[in-house]
Amino acid sequence: MTDLTESIKARRGPITVEILQLRIDLAYVSPTVTRTILVRATTKLSTLHKAIQCVMGWEDCHLHEFEKDGMFYGEEDPFAVVGDSPRKSERTQVGTLLSKDSDALSYTYDFGDSWHHTVTREAQLAPDLTMRRPRCIAGENACPPEDVGGPPGYMQYLEAILDPKHPQHSEMIEWRGPGFHPKKFSVDDAEARLAHTLR
Repeated sequence: MTDLTESIKARRGPITVEILQLRIDLAYVSPTVTRTILVRATTKLSTLHKAIQCVMGWEDCHLHEFEKDGMFYGEEDPFAVVGDSPRKSERTQVGTLLSKDSDALSYTYDFGDSWHHTVTREAQLAPDLTMRRPRCIAGENACPPEDVGGPPGYMQYLEAILDPKHPQHSEMIEWRGPGFHPKKFSVDDAEARLAHTLR
């Protein structure tokens, strides 16, 4: 058996699978929080969810869902009530939902804090047999801390930690610890989280 045959057998997905460049924007926060990732068109929404968690810096300890054209995708919501829209499977492939450039879907994480993300297809790239997991190629600014109270709470948190004279400064530093900076982001750190989670 040739090395090429072994290589083809070892790869994940067909040789013709294109790579999609996606931009993730977190809504209603300042400074703007964005990430740019590469995924195979055949990537399932369940894997995209894990990738978003890794590159944003979330801790994946709350519920989430995707939405596209009024259809919802995700795990079954234990708090759903009669009349709620049923969720479709997260086995749906990203390329099926984002079939052309500028297509977008929404991703909501933590139904209490309601972190809303827009995931936009920026470009379609050539197939790459060496890419076996999502990749992070760019981003700006830090992800808010978990359980900070959504965008309004995050704005108040930043006010408090950036002003030593703020009445809640000590309380907020004690809550999350020192060292948080709203403009801190590292592609290398995001890539390390992806490599660890999506082996």
